[in-house]
Amino acid sequence: MGWHRELLIGFDLETTGTDPHEARIVTGAVIEVKDGVPQGRREWLADPGVPIPADAVAVHGISGERAAAEGSPADQVADQVADVLAGHWSAGIPVVAYNATFDLSLLSAELRRYGLPSLSDRLGGREPAPVVDPYTIDRSVDRYRRGKRNLEAVCAEYGVALDSAHDAAADALAAARLARAIADRHPGVAALGPAELHRRQIEWYAAWAADFQSFLRRKGDATATIDGTWPLREPAGSRI
Repeated sequence: MGWHRELLIGFDLETTGTDPHEARIVTGAVIEVKDGVPQGRREWLADPGVPIPADAVAVHGISGERAAAEGSPADQVADQVADVLAGHWSAGIPVVAYNATFDLSLLSAELRRYGLPSLSDRLGGREPAPVVDPYTIDRSVDRYRRGKRNLEAVCAEYGVALDSAHDAAADALAAARLARAIADRHPGVAALGPAELHRRQIEWYAAWAADFQSFLRRKGDATATIDGTWPLREPAGSRI
């Protein structure tokens, strides 16, 4: 039947900003999805402990006042999200995140910030895997398609409903359904096992980063540097 028709774990975070090493979790969702149908879910609202900028509120709709009044402590949320994901990885179930480097790097930064066990610690020293990133896969298998590659645009390309963009639960569900839709359209992706697909995405992301860096340098930015690490990007000197 293929990995894309089996249980997948959609994952998304909404945050205070766009730098995964500095931004904080505001909301999170982990959605269990089998063959496109939700089977269960966990959702979190965090008090990030810092102001939520107006531009972030405009994206996800969660004000600092609401987060402070209704949210759980940020360290508890990060710990719980990491435990849930680690449990699924330990069972061999793929975690699907659109642009996974952002969400996983941000979660890892939060764990480090609060002195909590890393994702690797929770997995007995191994890397978080398998991860399925529809953003990375689509960019590789349909490299020359014109247009945007954000979640909304790629969902539209593959006919996946996205009911409320930038709602963590809606985005997590859409990511899982999008992974299924991409694999349906591209049998070569469907034929890969989750572990091999994870390895291929490491290669695909690195190749994209190298190509994009070369493009920027040809355009005149001689110092342009694009990090090709996937799916978890750590600051220099830190560990997963």
